[in-house]
This record gives sequence, C-alpha cells and structure tokens, in this order.
Amino acid sequence: MAEVATIARPYARAAFEYAQDAKALARWGDLLDTAAAVAAQPGFGALIGNPRVSSAALADLVLDIAGDKADAHGRNFVQLLAQNRRLALLPEIARQYALLRAAAENTVDVEITSAMALTPEETEKFARALTRRLNRVVRLHPQVDASLIGGAIVRSGDLVLDGSLKGRLERLSQTMTN
Repeated sequence: MAEVATIARPYARAAFEYAQDAKALARWGDLLDTAAAVAAQPGFGALIGNPRVSSAALADLVLDIAGDKADAHGRNFVQLLAQNRRLALLPEIARQYALLRAAAENTVDVEITSAMALTPEETEKFARALTRRLNRVVRLHPQVDASLIGGAIVRSGDLVLDGSLKGRLERLSQTMTN
C-alpha cells in the first residue's frame, strides 16, 4: 500500500493551489485544520470503515462541524475526499497544506520550551533572533517544562537547539561516562 503522505500530497497541493489563487490561504487552513481534527477522532475512524455509513454522511458530518469555514469549494473538496474514500487522510493533508502555506508566506512555526514562562520581552527577543537565523517570519509557540531546570529548547522542523540545563547535564553525564 502506498505511503499515506504520498496519497495525501496531490490533495494538499490541489487545496493549496486553489486557496492561493483565491487568496484564501487562511480560510482553507482553518477548514483543513478543523476537518483534520474531526478525522483524527478515534470514533471517526470506526465510522469510515463501517459499511452502514455512507461517504456522503461522513462528508456531511465533517462539514457540519466545520460550519461556515467551508465555502462551496471547500464543501466540494471534502465531498471529493469522501467519494474517493480519503477522509482518513485529512490530518496528513492538513499537515502538508500547512507546510506549503508556510513556504509561500515565508513563515515558520517554532516551538520554544522553557523552564519558566517567558516574559513578552523575552518572547520578542527570541522571535527577532530566530527570524534572523532562519530568514523567515517566526511564529513562536512557547511552552513551559519545569523539568528543564533552566534554559530553553527551540524546535523548528528538523532544527533543535537545546540550551536547557537538563540537556547540558545529560551531555556532561554522557561525556563523563564515555
């Protein structure tokens, strides 16, 4: 069976290209995020495989939850996914769409986990530094993890910068053990 990402890719690209032409990237992103959240629910997976539930009923369920986030083209897109038995791919389609959108908008989502909550000034300082380093507009998603003891961990795609005290202690321990 083909890889989920491979099957989802043409759908994500089609949604992105339409949304970009229609200047509706944010609206489509909201629709796909909502639809993906519905499809990711454990009960929804059971409905997909149930022969008593039609693909049209599944599409209607997703669209009812999406509400006004789905315009006529969005409704058609979800109905097409249902007809092709691809609703289970919605989380991957939404993920790939978000990557395409971020590349087009020259933005990047960065998760920053710190031992203590960041002040607005610290958040702004991190955003400026990361914008320079990544050459993209940074959207920070701060989190707190007291187990880090001090410092922070920055994650953006494959890039991980571990400046936490916990990470430093672990690296020191490994060095001393070897």
